[in-house]
Amino acid sequence: MAYLLALDQGTTSSRAIVFDEAGACVASAQKEFPQHYPASGWVEHDPLEIWETQAGVAAAALREAGLRPADIAALGVANQRETTVVWERATGRPIHNAIVWQDRRTAAACDRLKADGLAGLIREKTGLVPDAYFSGTKVAWILDQVPGARRMAEEGLLAFGTIDTWLIWNLTGGSRHVTDCSNASRTMLYNIHRGDWDEELLEILRVPREVLPQVCASSEVYGETRTPLLPGPIPIAGAAGDQQAALFGQRCVRPGMVKNTYGTGCFMLMNTGETPVSSAHNLLTTVAWRIGERTDYALEGSVFIGGAVVQWLRDGLGIIGCSADVEALARQVDDTDGVYLVPAFAGLGAPRWDPYARGILVGISRGTTSAHIARAALEGIAYQSADLLDCMRADSGSAIAELRADGGATANATLMQFQADILGCPVVLPAVRETTALGAAYLAGIAAGVWKDAEEIGRRALAEQRFLPNMEAGRVERLTRGWKRALERCLCWIEP
Repeated sequence: MAYLLALDQGTTSSRAIVFDEAGACVASAQKEFPQHYPASGWVEHDPLEIWETQAGVAAAALREAGLRPADIAALGVANQRETTVVWERATGRPIHNAIVWQDRRTAAACDRLKADGLAGLIREKTGLVPDAYFSGTKVAWILDQVPGARRMAEEGLLAFGTIDTWLIWNLTGGSRHVTDCSNASRTMLYNIHRGDWDEELLEILRVPREVLPQVCASSEVYGETRTPLLPGPIPIAGAAGDQQAALFGQRCVRPGMVKNTYGTGCFMLMNTGETPVSSAHNLLTTVAWRIGERTDYALEGSVFIGGAVVQWLRDGLGIIGCSADVEALARQVDDTDGVYLVPAFAGLGAPRWDPYARGILVGISRGTTSAHIARAALEGIAYQSADLLDCMRADSGSAIAELRADGGATANATLMQFQADILGCPVVLPAVRETTALGAAYLAGIAAGVWKDAEEIGRRALAEQRFLPNMEAGRVERLTRGWKRALERCLCWIEP
């Protein structure tokens, strides 16, 4: 029996899961780490806390499984994407906290890129839109704000990476400074057509090439573990951004297959095969993965606030004691009675891309209760995801057979049923819900020879539960029309 160790480094916690060659979870460990909010719209992590928690849970998962490093065929990494770390090559010491993907501090810099007429060039080369979501402007901000950093970067003394790069650097004792193409495609610095860093974009965003990692395939041996925190050696053989890893873990290996991850945010990806499809509806074109010489691409839509709205009901409003309570509260009413909650707490992602939007609760009357607000919060997640799928249908010109769903919020049957109703297509949940970690394990396992290729992964059984649409079409249309009216009212709420 071969075993794979998957590291799933997320926005709020670090997780490690041991899978066997049948794809079953053998053991897991998870640890949360602090979030830092130094200013309004700013979100940071301590990179050392990320590394220490991730190494700690990896060791704990091995202990729980009763396995030694020698029993592990390969290690795969899935990571929160776009989150940016810059560190000293000589010491491995970060020169600033990691700037998280949710952070909006570089929104004005992205506005300048658009004002300079560069949005088309950036989209053509990277498949992305100029937005503070991506890593490029975050790197430039750190180099500008930390005294002496830009000079050190130009002298080759600093290293930049997204979280996959930071983890692999530490896992290998600082011997490997690499990223995979899926993560590189989220930086706004990588030409997805040529498969390399783009010199023109590096100049525009003022990022020295000397700080950049080597770009590798998503499934190949990068090196071996060499750290006291995680005894080894274990081959590190797979890496992908968490959403691409989830797409692979959901076995969406053929064009037209779609998955949505319901986590802190919601991230919907459609496999478009070896062809990068340019979106006419403000979706992103991104690298899904590269295995061998084949690169697969995806269309992506990002919802910044998904499950995080439930955390806000708990921590901000105090109307639920824990996140799991939201479903019972929402089911106390049959509908929202006209209430809509647009959770644009950090602006809006696709397809609006409005960093100045803010959350809005509309349709309140004297009869509105906490149950109506809870239900509106859940439905707001589903409406945002439906907007993304509508864009994908239009861009691809084809019907969507089903939506494969994963993430913590899929445990909420009320949300999943409403999602199927609004989409008008089945929502399918996998037997193994940890699809992000599973995707990283699959990518590592292919490189290690545990599995042959993506086609073998695609033939594996998937479905555990299906939610079928059963809402009358007229009602779907009325509800969706109300959502669009609410959405319009939250746009450009704060002044740039």
